[in-house]
Amino acid sequence: MVSEEIERVAVLGSGTMGHGIAEVVAIAGYDVTIHDVDADALADAIDNIESSLEKLEESDSIDVSPAQALEAIGTTSVLEEAVVDSDLVVEAAPERLSLKQEIFSDLDDLAPNGTILATNTSSLSISEIASATERPGDVVGMHFFNPPVKMELVEVVRGDATRDETVEASMSFVESIEKTPIEVRKDVRGFVVNSILEPFIDEPAWMVSEGIATVREADAAMVHRRGYPMGPFELSDLTGIDVNYHIRTEANIPVPPIMERKVEQGTLGRKSGEGYYEYDSGPGADYESDDCEGFDTLRVEARMVNEAAKLVGNDVATVEDIDIGSRLGTNFPEGPCRRGDEIGLDTVLEKLRTLSRETDAPRYEPAPHLERLVDAGNTGVDAGSGFYEYDDVEATDGDQYATDGGSEYRTINYTVTERGVLEIELDRPDRLNALSIDLKDECLDLLETVDVDQIRCVTIEGAGNRAFCAGADITEFEQKRPVDVMDVSSFHEEIYDFPRPVIAKIDGYCLGGGCELALACDLRIATTDSTFGQPEIRLGLIPGGGATQRLVRLVGETRAKELVYRGNQIDATTAEEWGLVNRAVEPNAFEDTVEAFLADIVEGPPVGLEVAKKVINGGQDVHYEAALLLESQGYGLLKSTEDVAEGTAAFLEDREPEFTGE
Repeated sequence: MVSEEIERVAVLGSGTMGHGIAEVVAIAGYDVTIHDVDADALADAIDNIESSLEKLEESDSIDVSPAQALEAIGTTSVLEEAVVDSDLVVEAAPERLSLKQEIFSDLDDLAPNGTILATNTSSLSISEIASATERPGDVVGMHFFNPPVKMELVEVVRGDATRDETVEASMSFVESIEKTPIEVRKDVRGFVVNSILEPFIDEPAWMVSEGIATVREADAAMVHRRGYPMGPFELSDLTGIDVNYHIRTEANIPVPPIMERKVEQGTLGRKSGEGYYEYDSGPGADYESDDCEGFDTLRVEARMVNEAAKLVGNDVATVEDIDIGSRLGTNFPEGPCRRGDEIGLDTVLEKLRTLSRETDAPRYEPAPHLERLVDAGNTGVDAGSGFYEYDDVEATDGDQYATDGGSEYRTINYTVTERGVLEIELDRPDRLNALSIDLKDECLDLLETVDVDQIRCVTIEGAGNRAFCAGADITEFEQKRPVDVMDVSSFHEEIYDFPRPVIAKIDGYCLGGGCELALACDLRIATTDSTFGQPEIRLGLIPGGGATQRLVRLVGETRAKELVYRGNQIDATTAEEWGLVNRAVEPNAFEDTVEAFLADIVEGPPVGLEVAKKVINGGQDVHYEAALLLESQGYGLLKSTEDVAEGTAAFLEDREPEFTGE
């Protein structure tokens, strides 16, 4: 979806980030011009984009053809030609302040008035870059992550003078290219993601320098005990030890001796063949789970939580954006705010105070916001509040239904409306609402404890604007116990067998486990922006949650095998034609369509609907004659209910029935 404010985009710089940003923008439907003073570099950029587009097409990851995307991309070595009719300029030049200021000074003369002037800097001050122009209100940070085609996150960073309208238009643009923006409200060093990442890299290096840990112990503990996707030293080798070194020296931050020593030796990581691990003549990052004993992970995570508290306390970013940024920008399993609440903020604060007393190092000084939270008793999950509130979610329509145990849900929101609709929202938008173990457990708990007599219908939808549910959370695959795999269907069966009709409200990706969830619902209504698929075969797996059987029943054996064997995606219109969804409607008609279904169901007879669901579902699993007997029994049971008497009377009296479920 193209942003209304922006039509033409210029990208300045054709390197890895520049041509990656241009590719993403072209895929989204914008006309984009890449500028570089080096004509050969521009040719290489187009070759790289073409190769990337072909790979994306092969994996069915884009909706446009490579030819269409390439047709939207132009190149030029003349800056004025690139920006003369642009609505947005994204500068992606090397990280040198003087160079960027020179470019922005030229943009002041060449770009049209009102053009948004964005910089992709990851470490330089937006305000200092903007100082080279006469229109600092139009200058904003638009920090993409490498590689832009694959990375979901973009940090939208305010300079001191950036106008609100510039930020709002930039956020809308990022969403229109199907990325997730977080707003960085103040121009601080490291913005959000690198501020959190710094102690993850920095603190283990200090611990190894002090001789109280080894490289392998640190990496093994952070990966195998705490669930991070990569150890801090392994990550440093990947990004370049010199990169982390120069970030610290330029900011006048003390550098851990081991980091300084590696730079002096020229052993900079993978790119030099050796860093903290040996790559050319060694096994690389060869740490094992057995190596993690004894490493103090709290010392590292306490600093990360403290950095998050500084950002919140200084109004740099919201708690939610900090956690989303950390997860999408670094693939961390949880954001630092959520993790701090789980550890206990009082535990974090005590650790920092102890380290501060023992070392007198400024990096352990507790953030005032962290101290305020602890002093107020807001110490995290166990206390009911910390960075987040863990009380029941407030109702948005009617009275909130509280479960018997007052369960605190972190990954779902729910409301019971006055007319008895249980609205469930999968609330992991930063993970495209992927099905984690916690999310499934929380849904199960809700469905098992809710008072069914209060419920007429259930709706399930995804938070955010990009996905119903994009599948299972693959970051948990290595953490799952065999019993978790054995119980993979219980979540879906609970939904399938729930005694009230369940409607899947699908807007966006509905893939893998998300498609299996939708199949377990009784009815499926989708926007035409939605995409369906069972890509498990690409991981060497097959669909679970009963999907192989439900697919056959819904779309037939031929199409079910196509979806499963090929692992490809289909659009919502095709899904409707195949019988996978009940309706595929334009986004502006989505809620009205859902409401039409709901109105019929909530005004219908609860017992009759419950029996109908049992007969339809149960009849599919038995012989035809047994299914007919099941139907006959259900019919006979319903004839004695008050709802049937009411329905008959209402029909004879030409009025609407008022069913009570009796």
